[in-house]
Amino acid sequence: MKINVFWLRRDLRLTDNVGFSEALKSDLPVLPIFIFDKQILDELPEQDARLSFIHDTLSEMNAELGKNGAGIRGLYGNPKECIEELIEEYEVNAIYTNRDYEPYALNRDKEMNELLSKKGIEFKTFKDQVIFEKSEVTKDDGKPYTVYTPFKNKWLSHFDESTMIQDHKLNLENCLKGEFKFPTLKEMGFTKSDIKVQPINLTQLDNYEETRNFPATDGTSYLGPHFRFGTVSVRSIIRKLKKKDAVFLSELIWREFFMQILFHFPHVVSNNFRAKYDGIKWRNNEEEFEKWCKGKTGYPMVDAGMRQLNKTGYMHNRVRMVTASFLVKHLLIDWKWGEAYFAEKLLDYDLASNNGNWQWAAGTGCDASPYFRVFNPESQLVKFDKKMQYIQKWAPEYQELIFPKPMVEHKFARERAIATYKEGIES
Repeated sequence: MKINVFWLRRDLRLTDNVGFSEALKSDLPVLPIFIFDKQILDELPEQDARLSFIHDTLSEMNAELGKNGAGIRGLYGNPKECIEELIEEYEVNAIYTNRDYEPYALNRDKEMNELLSKKGIEFKTFKDQVIFEKSEVTKDDGKPYTVYTPFKNKWLSHFDESTMIQDHKLNLENCLKGEFKFPTLKEMGFTKSDIKVQPINLTQLDNYEETRNFPATDGTSYLGPHFRFGTVSVRSIIRKLKKKDAVFLSELIWREFFMQILFHFPHVVSNNFRAKYDGIKWRNNEEEFEKWCKGKTGYPMVDAGMRQLNKTGYMHNRVRMVTASFLVKHLLIDWKWGEAYFAEKLLDYDLASNNGNWQWAAGTGCDASPYFRVFNPESQLVKFDKKMQYIQKWAPEYQELIFPKPMVEHKFARERAIATYKEGIES
C-alpha cells in the first residue's frame, strides 16, 4: 500500500497543524511519525521534564488517533536511519513536515531532502510555528532586520488575521489504520520526571501589562513550553488576543524576531552577534558560577530566581533579566555559560529566544542592552518585589535575616564590568 508520512516535530497537536492538514488532504492514507532523536536525547539527563512532557503529549495524541483505529509510529535513533528504515517498510509517496529554523534542524532537513530525492520521494515542508518566517519580514532592500522596533512595525503592517489557518480538528479519518510501535521512556533509558509543564492559563493576560514585571504575581500564561513543542499554535493564541493585549503580542513578535536572527545569522549560536565584543576578557570563575547556579550569591532576587528554575524549570521573565545580568556583568562570566545552563533547565528552552535574550543581557547581541547598563539586583528587588513575597517563596532565609553576604559588592562589580567591557571593545 502506498502511503504519505507526516513527521511530527515541534507541532505536537491534532488541531491547526498546517503540514498535517496538507498531508490529510491527499488521496493516500497518512502515517504520523515521531522520531526520538538519539543525537539530542544522548545529551539529556535520565529524568528530563521536557522529554516526559513530549512523551505524555504524544501518548494523548495516540489515544485520540486510536478512536479512529490509527496511531503514531514512534521511532528511536538517528533521524536519517529511521527514515531509511521506514521507506524500506512502506511504499512512501511523500513525507510532509513543518519547518524548523534552528541550525541543527536545517542541516538535518537538507540531508533528508537529498536522501528522499534520490529515492523519488517528495519532501514537503510547511510554515507552521510562526506567522512570518525566513525573509517574509525584511527591510525594503531585502536585508534582515537587526533592530526589534522596525521589525515589529513591519510585522504588524504585514499581518492579516484572515490569512491564518482556522482552528479546527483535522480529518483524522484519513490516517493509516493499525497499531504502531511506540517506545517507552524506559526503553530509551529514561525515567519520568517529577517536574511538570504547567497548563496554559490565558486568564493571566487580563492584567498582563500591569502585572508582568512582578514575580510574586503569577501573571504568566505558561505558554512558553507549549509554543516550544507546538502543543498549541501561535495562530490560535493570536486569534484570542484583544486590542488591550498589544504588549503581549509584542512578546510574541520578539519570539519571531529572534527566530529570524538565528536563521539569518547562525553564528550567534556560539559567537557574539557583534564581533566588537570578542575582546572581552571574561573571568569565568568556576566556583562563582557554581554559586550562581545553586542560588547562593547573597542577592535575594538572583538566588530566588535560580532556585525557582532548578526546582520547577520556570523562571519569571523579569528575574531572568536580573539573573543573567548578574552573571555576565557582576561576575564577568561568559554569557555562553549561562545560556547553556538555562538550556539544560528551562522547560520553555528555545535556542533562538534563549540565545537572543542572553546576548541582549550581555550587550553582545542585536538591539542589545548597552554594555554600561548593569542591573542593580537590590534596586530591582525593591522595585518589583517590595514586600519580599517572591523571595519568601523561593529563598525564605532572607526573611529570617540569616542570609549569606553578597559574593560581590554591586558598586565595585558595576565599575569592574564597565571597565572590562570598555577595554575589550577598544582592544
